[in-house]
Amino acid sequence: MSTHVQKPGWFTVNVMNRAVAWFTRRGLSVWGSRVLAVRGRKSGEWRTTPVNLLTVDGQQYLVAPRGHVQWTHNMRAAGGGELRLGKKVDAFTATEVTGDDKVPLLRAYLKRWKAEVGVFFGGVGPDSSDDELRRIAPDHPVFHVTVRS
Repeated sequence: MSTHVQKPGWFTVNVMNRAVAWFTRRGLSVWGSRVLAVRGRKSGEWRTTPVNLLTVDGQQYLVAPRGHVQWTHNMRAAGGGELRLGKKVDAFTATEVTGDDKVPLLRAYLKRWKAEVGVFFGGVGPDSSDDELRRIAPDHPVFHVTVRS
């Protein structure tokens, strides 16, 4: 498995993530934003971070543009978590997507959010070839989200 991680800078952590999370906690989704809550794999405490929830063919996915970051490790250990938008909380289970199944999902994610996250994909964009997307796929975990009813 890849160990690729791109740590966010000060501006992202202290301004952008906080602003998006603030709006999202108040029920205002910014281009599909949610606050992801996942139990820490060591502490068991809830950890939160803003994410972009991708919907493709009626299915929901979470993509990690920065690579194998803490929430992805926690997601693998917990097998799910919560997606929060204002007072609405959707508990979900997550299954990691692997192999060629990631290619159309990464393409859809980049088509929607390239302006925001494209820099983390090494020059690969929504119009790149399947081979180019396949090359970067190991660096970007993707999880299929199934909301529990």
